[in-house]
Amino acid sequence: MANPALHARRQFLKFLATSPYVAAFGGVAAFLERGVSAQNPQEASTIISDPAQALDVFDFEEVAHRKMRPGHWAYMVSGVDDDGTVRANSEAFKQIELRPRRLRDATKVDMRVELFGTVYDSPIFTCPTGSEKSIHPLGELAVARADKARGTLQFLSTATSTAVEDVNKALGRPVWYQLYAPSSWDACEKILQRVEAAGCSVIALTVDNTTGRNSETYLRTRPKDLTQCTACHGGGGEPGTSVKERPMYDGIDMTGVRLQNPAMDWAFADRIRKAWKGKFIIKGIDTREDALLAVDHGLDGILVSNHGGRSTETLRATVQALPEVVAAVDNRIPVFVDGGFRRGTDVFKALALGAKGVGIGRPMLWGLGAFGQAGVDRVLEILQGELKMAMGNCGTRTVADITSAYVKTPNWTS
Repeated sequence: MANPALHARRQFLKFLATSPYVAAFGGVAAFLERGVSAQNPQEASTIISDPAQALDVFDFEEVAHRKMRPGHWAYMVSGVDDDGTVRANSEAFKQIELRPRRLRDATKVDMRVELFGTVYDSPIFTCPTGSEKSIHPLGELAVARADKARGTLQFLSTATSTAVEDVNKALGRPVWYQLYAPSSWDACEKILQRVEAAGCSVIALTVDNTTGRNSETYLRTRPKDLTQCTACHGGGGEPGTSVKERPMYDGIDMTGVRLQNPAMDWAFADRIRKAWKGKFIIKGIDTREDALLAVDHGLDGILVSNHGGRSTETLRATVQALPEVVAAVDNRIPVFVDGGFRRGTDVFKALALGAKGVGIGRPMLWGLGAFGQAGVDRVLEILQGELKMAMGNCGTRTVADITSAYVKTPNWTS
């Protein structure tokens, strides 16, 4: 039987992580230092010291918090406004019930999926997150090596702190590339040409965060003195705000160019469609109306995403938006999803609702910040193991077997 004290500790940390009051203290670690941990120092012994000790992905969160710089942690965990969409992403899974089928042979569960011609060991992928070297010195390379070991798809952000060529080498195959389109078409075209030359065949244009964001919790909880931060980051000390941190802009004149283009429209997407020879996904579509437009404009896929609750305070979880997007495209193009996934059962539920692949963001960063490559590897191992167990227990031997018949949900399609 699991250690009751350890289980209680993990449950308590999960509760604290969703509390705006705890955020006001500067996060879980700061809250514990001021209160609970001071009352009971023995609780510190429940913090894992090795990735193998982790029983779920939450076990990495506090370790990463203690190791990361306060400003980097505040930037990574925060959402916008009241952080309600961050919480909604995870809490929505509690509204989805599983409908397992019994007396089915579960000895040969196969999680493999084929996505745009490449076979991966599971439908779980690591999301594009910027400035991963602010989480761990090896950054994107550590993630790539863990993804390679686990047969996992890696998305790479335009805001990467490691060049795409180096990440592809560490991964052993090309990444899928997430594109923040700059306001200059010349700059955008040069990025696309570089990504193509690096062997990437899939891009995902992000469209849900083009006008900036109200990062209130980050501004409240980051260090007050940003003198040291601005020496590296510029841009007010916010990670990833300086072009010099982003090698994907090397050799491109970014004078007067905005890193994201608020004037983007469907005509701009058409322009990219004509310029890009590979597969073209849009990241950030959450409605049936835009899903239908994506099909009409010749897109190859959709990634349902709300930036992990970091763009607009919609209070609508991505798993809630998923069914209407899937219904709208009607199997004409694949639909992927990210946002709030913390369990293999969460992944199973999204697959049952029609997703072809499921992305993880913060859990991957928790693992990275806690133990580098070994932490990311263990996070993937845990989630893949939980998904395999859920598939077996529900009577689905392959990912293709997972359908809406295995879940019961509120009516999210209307």
